[in-house]
Amino acid sequence: MIRWLSHSVVPVATILVTFVVIWYAAAIPMNSARTYMMAPDDAEIPFSELVADTWSQKKPQLPLPHQIVAEVKKQATFSWIWKEKRRGYKRSLIYHTWVTLSSTLLGFALGLVLGVSLSLAIVYSRVMDFSVMPWVITSQTIPIIAIAPMIIVLMAPLGFTGLMPKGVISMYLSYFPIVIGMTKGLRSSEPILEDQMKTWSATAFQTFWLLRLPSALPFLFPAMKIGLAAALVGAVVAELPSGARAGLGARLLVFSYRSETIPMWANLIAAAILAGLLVVSFSLLERALNRRLGFRNAAEASS
Repeated sequence: MIRWLSHSVVPVATILVTFVVIWYAAAIPMNSARTYMMAPDDAEIPFSELVADTWSQKKPQLPLPHQIVAEVKKQATFSWIWKEKRRGYKRSLIYHTWVTLSSTLLGFALGLVLGVSLSLAIVYSRVMDFSVMPWVITSQTIPIIAIAPMIIVLMAPLGFTGLMPKGVISMYLSYFPIVIGMTKGLRSSEPILEDQMKTWSATAFQTFWLLRLPSALPFLFPAMKIGLAAALVGAVVAELPSGARAGLGARLLVFSYRSETIPMWANLIAAAILAGLLVVSFSLLERALNRRLGFRNAAEASS
């Protein structure tokens, strides 16, 4: 137990405490401009008063951790949902997180289908390998913030509004790591085993199902975790140009217009927590599946 704490908890706690200390220290010079601006001319402000003011401003340039935690606690309550429903407009952080989560999961599902389909085409077709793979790589050089409005404009006349355009934009970021991971995994099977399958007169599907797919899964799972995190980024970005009134991205835009930095950071922290929960949940699923089926992890497979 002590050894586990020294190797796992202590390093993480040390980094976290150091980060928080630096955060509080950096808030003093970053928020001090407002303190001096509100003070009388040529007034001398003691350091203790300067620290107290920079750590308690309502609209600081750099919000403090305790302010962000208080704002998250204030917004992330179910009572806000029902209260705002009576007003006809939802402001609960839980509600907006759910809106972003739905776009994220849709985009990830679409990206998974597209990524696996493209990787299969690339591996089993030489023409697709030389023609599609360069375009897959080139597609990621286009900034998502530039292509997101184009996708929304193109899909609106087709009757796709709301969730679907955001899912497509999220898919744009999530499919790329899945293509790369799945392609590498499908090509990672040992040649001697492929020759063995041929001596057994195995069909192409049998070779895929019994040899190539198990070899690809240790590479696919890490790629899917990256794609899941990228899908969340795409979902948040998709809410910026769509004129949406719900979702973490939409709330970030509203708070930035109002210069309300504390609620803006609270939504950023909510997005980070959501990403962490998604990746951890997927990691637990991956570990359970690997243990049940006896797959090797990616490090062992690549060695």
